[in-house]
Amino acid sequence: MTINASEEHDTRQNASGNRARDVNYMPPMSRAIPLGIQHILAMFVGNVTVPIIIAGAADLPPEQTAFMVQAAMFVAGVATLLQSLGLGPIGARLPIVMGTSFGFVPILIPIAVGMGLPAALGAALCGGIAMALVGLFLPWFRFLFPTVVTGVFVVMLGILLMPVGLAYVGGGFGAPDFGAPHHLALAFLVLVVTIGLHQFGRGIWSEMAPLAGLLVGFAVAAGFGYVDFSKVSNSDWITLPSPLAIGLEFHLAAIIPVVLLSLVTVAESIGDIVGTTAGGLSREPTRKELSGGVMADGLASVFAAVFNAFPQISFSQNVGMVALTGVVSRYVVALGGGFLMLAGLLPKLGGLVSSIPNAVIGGAVLLMFGMIASAGIKMLSSVPFNKRNMLIIGTSLTIAVGLPAQHGLYAGLSENLQAMIESGLIPGAITAIVLNLILPKSPVAVPEGPANADSPIITPASVEQPRG
Repeated sequence: MTINASEEHDTRQNASGNRARDVNYMPPMSRAIPLGIQHILAMFVGNVTVPIIIAGAADLPPEQTAFMVQAAMFVAGVATLLQSLGLGPIGARLPIVMGTSFGFVPILIPIAVGMGLPAALGAALCGGIAMALVGLFLPWFRFLFPTVVTGVFVVMLGILLMPVGLAYVGGGFGAPDFGAPHHLALAFLVLVVTIGLHQFGRGIWSEMAPLAGLLVGFAVAAGFGYVDFSKVSNSDWITLPSPLAIGLEFHLAAIIPVVLLSLVTVAESIGDIVGTTAGGLSREPTRKELSGGVMADGLASVFAAVFNAFPQISFSQNVGMVALTGVVSRYVVALGGGFLMLAGLLPKLGGLVSSIPNAVIGGAVLLMFGMIASAGIKMLSSVPFNKRNMLIIGTSLTIAVGLPAQHGLYAGLSENLQAMIESGLIPGAITAIVLNLILPKSPVAVPEGPANADSPIITPASVEQPRG
C-alpha cells in the first residue's frame, strides 16, 4: 500500500512538472498571478532606472521624470504582452519579459543633452524600425547562429550580468553606503530563503522561491526602517498614457549611432530567446520564435518612442527566472505584463514596487544571472569540444569579459564605439559569429559520450529524463 501511494504521488509530481514546462499551459490563477508578479519584481527597478538616468543627465524637472517613469512601466507591459502572446508573425510566444534597454543609455544621454529629448526618441524610433526589419529577414540568416555561437552568447550574458547582481547586493550603483552591513545582510537573507525553498520546497513553494525571498527581504527591510515609502505617498492615484507628449525629432547624427547599436543589439535579443528555450525547454528556439521575437523587440521600441519611452528589449534576469523556477508558461509572463501596465497607470502601485531596496533585489537576481550562464553551458554540452569550437568559445569569452575591464585599449575611439565595446556582449557576439564563419569545418572524430553528443541543437531527447 505504501509503495502504491508513493508511485501515485510521483505520477502527480511528474504530471505537474510536465505541465510547468509547457509554454502553452495556463496554471490556476492562484498560482499564475504570484508567478507573474514574481517576474515583474525581478526587473522593475532596472526598467525604471533608465528614464531616471537619462532625465537626470538632461536636467529634466521632477514632474517630467515621473511621467517618463510611468511611461516606461506602461510600455514595458504592452511589449511583454506582445512578446509572450504574439500578434500574427510578431512575438516569440515564449515567457519573455520586456523592458527598457540599458544598452542604449551611453548613446542616448549625449543625444538628449545636446539635441534634446525629442531627438533621442526619434532616433530610438528609427532604431526600432531597423531591428524589426532584421527580425523579418532573420530566417535567411539563421546559419549565422549555430549552437556553438548561441550557446556562448548565453554564457557571456550570464557572466557579464554577474557584476550587476553584486552591485545590487551592495546597495545599487552609486549608493553612498555601498557595501554597508545591512545591505549584505538583506541580500544574504533573500539568497538563503530563495535557495532553501527552491531546493527543498514542493510544488508552488519551489516555483515561487524568488518571490518568497523578495517578500521576506522586503518585510525585514521595512521592519528595520530601510524602505522609503515616500514614493508611494507622493504619487498620484492614476495617470493615463499620452502619446507624443514629448515629441519626435529626426537628426541624422542621432539616428546613425542608434540604428547601428540596434542592429548589433539583435545578438543580445537572440541570446535571451535562446537562453529562455535552453533553460526552460532544453532546446533551441525555432526560426519562427527567433524572427517573431526580434520583430517584437523592434516594434515595441517604435511603440515606446511614440509613448515617451526608450528602446525595449527582453530582460535577462527573467531568462534566469525561467531557468531557476522551471515554469515556462507564457501566460504567466503575460499576467506579469498586465500587472506592469497597471503599475504604469497607477503611480502609487508603481511607487510601492519601486520602494523595494536594491539589496533585496540583488539577493534574488544573483541566482538568476548564474542560472543564465548555467543554461549556456548546458547548450554547449551538445556540441563537440573540438579545437575549432573551443577556439570560438574561448576567444569570444576573452573578448566579452576582458575588453570592458581594460578601457584604455579603446579609449581613443568615438563615444559610440566605446559604448558598444563596454557592453562586452556585442564585441563577444561579433567575435563568435565571425570565427564561426571563417574557421574551417573539417571532419573530426566524435568524442566518447552520448550518441547524440554531436547534435546541432538541444532537444528533449538529448536531455536525461527521469526514469519510471
